[in-house]
Amino acid sequence: MEETALEITPAEWQVMRIVWTLGETTSSQVIMILQRKVDWKPATVKTLLRRLVTKGALATTKQGRGFIYRPLVTEQSTMDEVADGLFSSICERRVGTTLEHVIDHVTLSKADVAKLQEVLKQKAATAPDEVECNCVPGMQMRC
Repeated sequence: MEETALEITPAEWQVMRIVWTLGETTSSQVIMILQRKVDWKPATVKTLLRRLVTKGALATTKQGRGFIYRPLVTEQSTMDEVADGLFSSICERRVGTTLEHVIDHVTLSKADVAKLQEVLKQKAATAPDEVECNCVPGMQMRC
């Protein structure tokens, strides 16, 4: 799978999550699944699929009168790119607080918590006492 920077909308994320989960799917399957979650017309879903093909996120294979859709990008790399983009855009002094907020507001498995604890333990060994603000280059700021 090709890994490229993708800008996808929240609606497109919903479609991609289905395609990533199923591996390959038809527009009819995506429509059926989304109709249980949101009140979108079939034409809306087909438009989202077409946009994702144009963006290079999905590939299509003709099957009869329809198409089979499969992902061209992996779910984890796409999520990582979005997270990297977010964290490169915010004040470095706020990253820890933002991560704390995320952790407080998501459900994590015990295995996820254990992995995070190990990563934090390793990070603590080399962490600075204070992170400098990166909002205004060359200036010591106290955000």
